[in-house]
Amino acid sequence: MLKICRFRWRLPHCVPQSSMLKSAVFSRSKSRPLWYTKDHAPVLILGGIENEKVVLLSDTNFQDYSLIELSIDSCWVGSYYCPMLQFSATIHDAISTESTLFIRQNQLVYYFTGRYTTLFDNSHSSSSWVRVLANECIKKLCPVYVSGNGSEYVLALTTGKHEGYVHFGTITDGLVSFRMVPDGWSICEKLSGLNCTITWATYIADERALLLLVKAFLTSFEDFYLVNFNIDSQKMIILYSLPKYVPEAQGLNFLVLDGTETYTSTLLIPKGLFFNTFNNILYIWGNFILQSYDRSHFIFLADFPRDITIKYMVNSYRGDMAFVTETDEIWYFLEGGYDVYRLVPSRGWNLFFNLQKMEQSPLYADQEVLVSVFYEDGELYQLVFLQTPGNKRLVKRVLPVAQVLLFEQNNPQILLKDGDRRMVAFSNICPFKVMRLRDLPKTQHLSRQEIYRAPPPLVSESQGFHNNKTLAVYQGLIYYLLWLHSKYDKPYADPVHDPTWRWWEHKTQYKDYYYYLSSNWLATEGMYIDMNSYQKLYNISKDSELPETVFLDKGNSFSFTVFLSSYDNDTNSGSDLTENLAVAVAVADPHCLEASVNQEVLINRKAVLYKIIVKDRKVCYDQGLSGYNLKKTSLMVKVLRSSGKCFKATYLGASMQGHLMVPVLIGCPPGKRLAFDVTYTVMHSQNLNKHYFDCVVSNSEMPCFLYRDLFQPFFLIQDMVTGDSGSFLGSYLLLVVGGGPTMDTISDYTEEEIYRYNSPLDKTKSLIWTTKVKRTTPDKKFYIMNYQSPGIEWLCLENSPCHDIIPQSIFAPEFFLKLLVSNRGVDTSTYCDYQLIFVVHLHGLPISGKRSLFIVIVSSSLLLGLVVFYILFCLVWPHIVEAWTSLRWKINNLIASESYYTYATSNAGFSFHSRSGSEESSRALSKAGSKEDNVARK
Repeated sequence: MLKICRFRWRLPHCVPQSSMLKSAVFSRSKSRPLWYTKDHAPVLILGGIENEKVVLLSDTNFQDYSLIELSIDSCWVGSYYCPMLQFSATIHDAISTESTLFIRQNQLVYYFTGRYTTLFDNSHSSSSWVRVLANECIKKLCPVYVSGNGSEYVLALTTGKHEGYVHFGTITDGLVSFRMVPDGWSICEKLSGLNCTITWATYIADERALLLLVKAFLTSFEDFYLVNFNIDSQKMIILYSLPKYVPEAQGLNFLVLDGTETYTSTLLIPKGLFFNTFNNILYIWGNFILQSYDRSHFIFLADFPRDITIKYMVNSYRGDMAFVTETDEIWYFLEGGYDVYRLVPSRGWNLFFNLQKMEQSPLYADQEVLVSVFYEDGELYQLVFLQTPGNKRLVKRVLPVAQVLLFEQNNPQILLKDGDRRMVAFSNICPFKVMRLRDLPKTQHLSRQEIYRAPPPLVSESQGFHNNKTLAVYQGLIYYLLWLHSKYDKPYADPVHDPTWRWWEHKTQYKDYYYYLSSNWLATEGMYIDMNSYQKLYNISKDSELPETVFLDKGNSFSFTVFLSSYDNDTNSGSDLTENLAVAVAVADPHCLEASVNQEVLINRKAVLYKIIVKDRKVCYDQGLSGYNLKKTSLMVKVLRSSGKCFKATYLGASMQGHLMVPVLIGCPPGKRLAFDVTYTVMHSQNLNKHYFDCVVSNSEMPCFLYRDLFQPFFLIQDMVTGDSGSFLGSYLLLVVGGGPTMDTISDYTEEEIYRYNSPLDKTKSLIWTTKVKRTTPDKKFYIMNYQSPGIEWLCLENSPCHDIIPQSIFAPEFFLKLLVSNRGVDTSTYCDYQLIFVVHLHGLPISGKRSLFIVIVSSSLLLGLVVFYILFCLVWPHIVEAWTSLRWKINNLIASESYYTYATSNAGFSFHSRSGSEESSRALSKAGSKEDNVARK
């Protein structure tokens, strides 16, 4: 859906009141455009899909749109090194990448970095515009349609003091930087002539090369050169010298320029370059069109008239191209052929336009101005400004190329006799009746798209409407699914190769219970989540189409079949069929891809089958990360004599047939990863060593491996797109790159330490491990291992970090090793540069001999001391007890005698009186008792 947002540009006093936006504008990929117009007051309008397209145009009549204060310095002041050119408030160039918008007004360049929505944010939109190349005179901004190495690019051409130089702009993560090339010398210094200027520049990211269209001024005429300049080597090569006049084609559709052709009196006026990275075709355009497959030999397309000049061209990267002229004519060209068709204006366009007017379509009007033409999702679009009574608006509409060309066809009429009657019929200029694709590969697997199925929860209420609660639950489910997707990229492989596996790992046993509650209206939440409905899909395919893009790893291939049937019912031989239904198959880079065609003639069906097989030749690309820095090429399939002549009626309208172009990206496909197969490694360790000892405190995410056991790791190649998960059978390097006694104390080692801890050439007694593998790198620094390696023996020599670890408890020492696994430079089975870092938990590490002897001596001493102490204790203890008893008795007697003496002397008088009274009392009691005893006896 197209979103249009607008704001008025506040002008400084120095800006004149009439201006127009002159240049066509395009974005980085898929020919996403920034549009332009030819109106008068400086109102800047921006629109398009977020972060993708931006519209720039000028008009005074947009009074009903939201306005904002964009106060950039639009004044221009000439100087001695910046020649005075035509001055206006016009935005001459505007180029958009996915993160940054560049504009050029006069010779000043500004850029805006951020999201599309912030362009019309009052709080900071003006301050977000940054002026760049402040001391340079910029005469043109040239787009770079295809990014490379994770960066986007833009080219700025200078004039004045730096004529002959190019400012090479790089946009990486929203950061913009420019550097001037060549370094220290000008392109003009290498060319003959009085002076020169660079007319156009384009950049080929895969080759790190600039292609320049250079004009050299001689005494009486001008020469144009195609120049190649390498960014890295700083070397310049003149690839081609353009002719001075338009060639004479002499009635041909095309002409190969080999130096023997004749020329017209019309001067050749080169305006720009376009290079298609996918099929390596270079176009030089102006009042002519030249195309080349090798940048040295050119073909002149004679269908384009020499009295018209091209203003810009757009490409769908699927084989279709469109040109817009200075008079706003639109021309169409199918790559791989030589026929150029004028779409607007044309007889077919007038017929289609009038039909739309009759249907009262709101997208068409009598008065309309073309703003821009661009491709989006394979369709050619127009951006036009419609003017109807009381209404002016900007619309985006499809330009139906197939429908216009179908109306444009002037089929010769023939008369057929049916008895006495004669009927008017039309001959078929398309060579085939039916074209179908069969035996198609799985689209998802080739296009490398990861797809999840995540429907909203079922509402168990009678009305079945969602509410805020159910929508919030659904939002949480989607968020958790995305979290599982990102969480799955970890070094230890899960037992099940599916990110959604952990979602229901412990809940599937209650699935029937939840369904019972929901089906009986007993769910308290009022909703039901079907566990089986949330899953990752792996086999999505289209029945009648090839994928938009094909990714191929080393040696991979794909195939499909083209079915063609003939109109001619009188054809009875296979040779006639194959002559009329001929198919040409071409690959853009034959040294990278090979294509084979197997032909099968079906005489009884008047048809021919062409089975096409495309295979990578294993020599085109070096190893790279998954999904990055891929080699761009393409496959082209074309039915001969079908260009612009074959159409198919669909419910969406007519579509073109007879031509296929599939972009092919060679390298490590996205969605492939290397993981440590810990489950199988543990099982193999148990079988290999006849036992397995885990840590005292086990951890399912990171099990332990015993130090004295052989350690043989296994790895998985997991394909996140196809769902395949198989053992990694290639070669790899294994290096210890870090370690520590605990997870929190793991440190990374330096390059010197990595060499000492892993290299078999080390003489410092620092090796951590060794193996019986004999294969090493060419410099013999490291072992090259594979899944058949005999295993790793842990050494932890005396100068290694895992040597002589002090135990932290009564259990044996343990150590955590950070291991790096990489197949770069040692594995020839894939283009993928796999690199995996994971941690191995070792336990049961031995301690050093010195520390062992010290522990034995200390332990023996302690034990001997305890034994001697026990013996002495047993012998001396009885005497100690006896002495202690005697000592206690003496102490008690002493205490008693001292107490009696003290008591007697201090209370002598009182004691005597008391003793006399008590004696008398005792006697009386004694006598009384005696009497009672006597009475009792009697």
